[in-house]
Amino acid sequence: MDEQDENRIVESSASARLAVDIGGTFTDVVLELPGGGRVTTKLLTTCAHPGEAVLNGIRQVLQQSGIAPSDVGLIIHGTTLATNALIERSGAVTALLTTEGHRDALEMAHEDRFEQYDVMIDRPKPLVPRYLRLPVRERMDRDGRVLIPLDESSLGAALPVLDEHGVESVAIGYLHAFVNPAHEQRTAEWLQTARPDLSISLASEVCPEIREFERLSTACADAYVRPLMARYLESLAGELMAQGFNCPFLLMTSGGGLTTLETAVRFPIRLVESGPAGGAILARQVAREGGLNRVLSFDMGGTTAKLCLIDDYEPLTSRSFEVDRVYRFKKGSGLPVRIPVIEMVEIGAGGGSIAKVDKLQRIQVGPESAGSEPGPAAYGRGGTRPAVTDADVHLGRIVPETFAGGAFELNSEAAEEALLEGVAGPLGLNADTAAFGISEVVDENMAAAARAHAAEFGMDLARRDMVAFGGAAPLHAARLGEKLGVNRIIVPAEAGVGSAVGFLLAPVAYEVVRSRHQALSALQPDVINDLMEEMHNESLSVVRQGTARTDLEETRHAYMRYVGQGHEIPVSLPVEAYGDRHADIFRASFEAVYRRLYGRIIDGVDIEVLSWTLTISAPSEELSGPSVAHTEQRPQPVASHTQTLFDPGLEMQVPAAVYLRDLLQPGDAIQGPALITENQTTTVVTSNYDAVIDSSGHIVMTRRGGKND
Repeated sequence: MDEQDENRIVESSASARLAVDIGGTFTDVVLELPGGGRVTTKLLTTCAHPGEAVLNGIRQVLQQSGIAPSDVGLIIHGTTLATNALIERSGAVTALLTTEGHRDALEMAHEDRFEQYDVMIDRPKPLVPRYLRLPVRERMDRDGRVLIPLDESSLGAALPVLDEHGVESVAIGYLHAFVNPAHEQRTAEWLQTARPDLSISLASEVCPEIREFERLSTACADAYVRPLMARYLESLAGELMAQGFNCPFLLMTSGGGLTTLETAVRFPIRLVESGPAGGAILARQVAREGGLNRVLSFDMGGTTAKLCLIDDYEPLTSRSFEVDRVYRFKKGSGLPVRIPVIEMVEIGAGGGSIAKVDKLQRIQVGPESAGSEPGPAAYGRGGTRPAVTDADVHLGRIVPETFAGGAFELNSEAAEEALLEGVAGPLGLNADTAAFGISEVVDENMAAAARAHAAEFGMDLARRDMVAFGGAAPLHAARLGEKLGVNRIIVPAEAGVGSAVGFLLAPVAYEVVRSRHQALSALQPDVINDLMEEMHNESLSVVRQGTARTDLEETRHAYMRYVGQGHEIPVSLPVEAYGDRHADIFRASFEAVYRRLYGRIIDGVDIEVLSWTLTISAPSEELSGPSVAHTEQRPQPVASHTQTLFDPGLEMQVPAAVYLRDLLQPGDAIQGPALITENQTTTVVTSNYDAVIDSSGHIVMTRRGGKND
């Protein structure tokens, strides 16, 4: 990074900042002004050219604020494009070059069953079909020693297959290459010379960790989305520069940090959950503001719903993630991706999720979505099948005059017609009952996903608060809260663009991982110190491209287990030079974590480290604002008008007062049933909840008769 770039980054802290989040249905843009305050907009995603909605949204917020492109010091971008490509199988034609005899590892997986008693289960098909999984003669042992030299003639034999099937991207994954990547690197050089237009992903770079199946799956997923993401990101960066944005362009990663454009283009798989990660960061900040140490983050947009557990002000994190779980949110039924990620469950439940009647005469909702093109029937853009948004419109949960800031009018007649044709008619129901049925099904789907997610990690949902954001979450939060027994729900300021707001709170950070086996009984401190230095330099080189701050934080973890066990647990390590005494320090740290998790330790068994991680991060941005708990109640504000609302608690149509959120002040109290509407979303306060505006401008709904600790 040259001096000009460094000055540009330093100056960005005093400039305006832009955050952009592309979803399957909507694109959200948030402009943070230098003197405080934010300008936001929400547009329908332009599926064919996603960058078009981004540029239009940026143009809108700049015009509203009077800010010039040269006044913007930083652009942060998150997107679900990589996730959607994996789920929809719309990525590049991809091949895998792998060690001879191991081409079927991708399909064999762990040779287990994620649902023991269902004989009809089926795994997601691998991204790379068998005829494009091509064997290469070579072999390393577990310590990286060459057993069989790389046979380049077997590479030549692969070329006709690549040409015949129009392969655009190649993943290279050899056995034990995470220890010695020489064969993978040489293959990449050879292939780049023979076919310069190919996109190439090395498993030893994408996922340099032990476990062949996860490593190959991650490398194939990276290769599958890389051409799409590279074209999109490089094109968008070029268009932004052409319009006068001479500032850093950072990307949100799945782990909750920001990284550079170059790193994102190189490893696009790290962006697979970037949008939802921003939402989890926002929920974490709201939890910190209000002193809420047990929170369920609920993010519902137009295409999906995401739920995340946040305990002690930190979201649950993981080094593995499954894309597109196909079996009732069941672990093992998706495509494994081994990357740093904020752990959450994501299901096809959004405003655009399509409702239909199955062969057993049951209402099914999702995962298919109407997206932005054509969108729900109520959008008047050609959609004819009933979606969740159509049910919400019919139930009176959406105020048409303020929907999407008035960008387009909702067609309630088209929504009713879709409900009658798609659900009410086949089941012999009226439109009201059909709409209520769709809403109940999607809410129960989300409740079931939340319960399964909590159970998977040995947690419960009792006495949790909920932070709800996204375009559709405030519409459904109260009913979901009723199903889960949530007593308090917080809808943050600017909830409709919550993930993009979360991007502005994220730190510049980068995690590096390496698998190097070390037994504590024979620990080699010099080997570990050399490894940590290599990882430190790699992480720092990425972070330095995104920030010039000197107050960086380094964290280290080792993934350890007792010898003979099948899985590891993460253990925090001190950031210092290691010596002989650290074998005992590592052992004590492992035993403390193991005892906390399992209630005991195992005496007389050696402990081993399989993988090491190192992260360097800049400090996170903070939102100012007092706690939610200290707001004085004011007299009830004046409603703008009254709208008929179907209340799920009363199961009947009731008059609901409509309040404009922009006119509400801290301390304003509202009794349910009521609607609080704003440009990007509407908060439904059901008859079981009352709401108050806290001193940070958040809506806090409290369940009548509920208790919060």
